Amino acid sequence: MQNDTALPIQISGLTKQYGDLYALNRVDLTVKSGEFLTLLGPSGSGKTTLLMAIAGFNRPDCGSIRFGDTEMILTPPHRRDVGMVFQSYALFPHMTVAENIGFPLKLRKVPPAVRTKKIEDALETVQLSGLGHRNIDQLSGGQRQRVALARAFVFAPRILLMDEPLSALDKKLRERMQIELKQLHRKLGVTTVYVTHDQREALTMSDRIAVINHGELIQVDNPEGIYNAPANEFVADFIGESTILPLQQSNGSLYYESQVVCPTPETNSSTYSLVIRPERLSLQKPDNADLLVFNGTVKESVYQGETVFVLITLDDSNEISVRYGTNAVSSTSQLEPDTRVDTFLRLSDVIVIPGTGQ
Repeated sequence: MQNDTALPIQISGLTKQYGDLYALNRVDLTVKSGEFLTLLGPSGSGKTTLLMAIAGFNRPDCGSIRFGDTEMILTPPHRRDVGMVFQSYALFPHMTVAENIGFPLKLRKVPPAVRTKKIEDALETVQLSGLGHRNIDQLSGGQRQRVALARAFVFAPRILLMDEPLSALDKKLRERMQIELKQLHRKLGVTTVYVTHDQREALTMSDRIAVINHGELIQVDNPEGIYNAPANEFVADFIGESTILPLQQSNGSLYYESQVVCPTPETNSSTYSLVIRPERLSLQKPDNADLLVFNGTVKESVYQGETVFVLITLDDSNEISVRYGTNAVSSTSQLEPDTRVDTFLRLSDVIVIPGTGQ
């Protein structure tokens, strides 16, 4: 059921200031029609401020927000044709599930017979068929989240906005709902802007991710691009686990401890750093590969079920972390603290970013 009326969103020069603090600082962003785009950043980064500006709940000091060809900056929230899912769900406790879902239709004066059919279809879509008569306090957290979603899309909005809707759920349910939301978006095809501070959630669900910090967009890319080619140290450190080591320059190449990492990139940066993802390091030397080798001593080794996390102090006093999969017969006795180890990184897995201060 693709939504042929899904709208693109074009944001230009959006600025919101509170005293000397810029909640948004000249933000430019395009959300494609039917895309699932996640605004990702730490608390206070400006991501919710941006979402609420799109929804119309706060008015920027300057800039433009266009839905398709229509400027929306002065349009009130109830006339933006936007579905909204809040962090708290904002369900009405005195209404049944069906009444909650049908509330936007009632506001739009949809005839009762049509309203009933749309509510039934929405309940089926979110896998709550037969529960329309229940009260909200009879539902689990995951069921309440589904009701909030159904209410947001039952009137076929062209844009769907979600503000950390999974944050109140436990880890296992949250991860299951991430997949369900991804499947629901594929089914509905509605343009979706989603806010989270959880980088794994963003990587799991998004077509593209917009990383935001201090009111500015730092990088916008698909999940693979964000993870494998971070724009700077903030993105590299915020998205996934990483170790960041300084590099030296000489004769057109970058080095780590006399080992050639790569040719010096053609950028304006004067310094560079090496980003190492712990799952790409190996404690066994790979065959037939160009490698960087790190010599050090195990500082700590932690069994975490599906993986073992190892913290290693290098001979130059830097620290790196290694994460590798486990199986029922593996032994970690060789990874006791103070054990000497060599750690290997394929040059094909090297990630280089501009150094700090750039």
